[in-house]
Amino acid sequence: MRVSDVLALLAAGADEAEVLEDYPYLAAEDIRACLEYAAAQTDHAIMTAS
Repeated sequence: MRVSDVLALLAAGADEAEVLEDYPYLAAEDIRACLEYAAAQTDHAIMTAS
């Protein structure tokens, strides 16, 4: 399962318990890792032309 799949489920309103029930091969730590990865991807330097 891709990180984007987990994030899409959460964005669609599924809570952690639902995701874990539907995908028993995932653990709560996997969901947190997906969220951490997504957060890290949004934390980048912004450069502006002057």
